[in-house]
Amino acid sequence: MAGLSADIINPFLMAGMQMLRDVSQVQTSIGKPTVKPAMFKDDTIVIMIGIVGEMRGQVMLAFPNEIACLVAGNMCMSPTTEMNELYMSAICELGNMIMGNAATIFSTKGIGIDITPPTVCIGNMIITPTAAHNISVPLQLEDGRAIDVNISVKED
Repeated sequence: MAGLSADIINPFLMAGMQMLRDVSQVQTSIGKPTVKPAMFKDDTIVIMIGIVGEMRGQVMLAFPNEIACLVAGNMCMSPTTEMNELYMSAICELGNMIMGNAATIFSTKGIGIDITPPTVCIGNMIITPTAAHNISVPLQLEDGRAIDVNISVKED
């Protein structure tokens, strides 16, 4: 489990909380991290972004559909109950912003990483990480619902 320390996990969580707050007006708090397989339910939209450089692996942001609608609707200033191409694009851009901010945080610590373009996955699936164990950390909304940040990275 070396390589999955708080020093590696926290930049992703801090960037996620900040971007959710700043661009979608969604307040979150950090829930309890767990080591578990990256398994997602039918009503989940997953934004997967790869990491290369001094670390490698992937981060997956798992949004239950209703939270994805809330976040994307807030970003587009147009509430929605259904995801379409515009709202999906907004969620992908949020993933880019989160990961870009995380890369900036890492650079201030002397760790250089690059990110891949986001891949959108929808529905029931299991993603097998190849770089490291998957750490899942919920970013909890005030009403108890959560966005799961799944981190599977290791330092090279």
